Amino acid sequence: MLYHLFYGLKEHWFGFNVFRYITFRAGMATVTAFLLALLIAPRMIRWLVALKIGQEIRTTDEVGKDMFELHRHKSGTPTMGGLLILFALLGSTLLWADWGNSMVWLAVGVTLGLGIIGFMDDWTKLKQKGSRGLAKSTRLFWQGMIAGALGFALINDPSYPLLLEIPFIKHPHIFMGLWLLPFIALVLVGTTNAVNLTDGLDGLAIGCTVLVALCLMVICYITGHRLMAEYLLIPFIPKAAELTIFCAALVGAGMGFLWYNCQPAAVFMGDTGSLALGGAIGVIAILIKKELLLLLLAGIFVMEAVSVILQVGSFRLRGGKRIFKMAPIHHHFQLLGWDESKVTIRFWIIGSILALLTLASLKLR
Repeated sequence: MLYHLFYGLKEHWFGFNVFRYITFRAGMATVTAFLLALLIAPRMIRWLVALKIGQEIRTTDEVGKDMFELHRHKSGTPTMGGLLILFALLGSTLLWADWGNSMVWLAVGVTLGLGIIGFMDDWTKLKQKGSRGLAKSTRLFWQGMIAGALGFALINDPSYPLLLEIPFIKHPHIFMGLWLLPFIALVLVGTTNAVNLTDGLDGLAIGCTVLVALCLMVICYITGHRLMAEYLLIPFIPKAAELTIFCAALVGAGMGFLWYNCQPAAVFMGDTGSLALGGAIGVIAILIKKELLLLLLAGIFVMEAVSVILQVGSFRLRGGKRIFKMAPIHHHFQLLGWDESKVTIRFWIIGSILALLTLASLKLR
């Protein structure tokens, strides 16, 4: 919005020309989202407490009892804090992004849509005591619908390359055609649920999300810059540059939420936040053709999801035997005796290394 309001006034004062620069608007988007989150959080937390929207800690077996003892102090902590993330992220994006860019609207739409699914899941848990929220089939159905809408929009966009980019290969493009539709669904649904599984410790999911968003912010800028994209042999997508603003706002919103979500957390994001964040990461990777590279960049989320798949598979196929003490894997380390903050910070460190390796990989062709 501010871009359209002020850039047109550059003829009256040269200072307004600064609004043309994506780097300036990205920096301002980060600061704006961070400040919005800080300003809104206290009131939102009080509102959630007044509505008695608190975290319920459950236990079902002996392992669950051990975990209950580690997390019992969190019972009653307000959840649905993802509303704060969404407000800061989308508010800052709409303030600083170019509204004429269709990719920005796709990113906003997918993030908001998945956030609404998460909100309905959280609201169901609130209204129906003891409920685990929406049925898994219902969640997957609506996630698939959003992924399908995104896929059809991209297939009908002549500026969007219907290619699959394979990292580390000099000529890494494979034409996908209509196969892009199920592939987009797999990436978006997988990323969304992987972030959801990671949200189990104070600051873990949001801290890893900030690291991923920082890296995606750099890649979006490069992808939308013709000379840089050609130099690195990656697909040049002109509209992708404006997604830098969205990623920057995601960084700011994430840091603002982390201010209140670090241990001991004053608020949890709930499915409202985790589904929205997973959707934001997934849709950006799809829009800039970095779906496979996301396996490296979002390695923490991948590891969490794989640990659950392995645990469930082992339990069913090996007569109840487990691979890990508990899944997702961050709980395994807790049950090994690691303090919660140690698990979180070490996962952040790994996430930082993966982000650096992802940026370095752009030159490995």
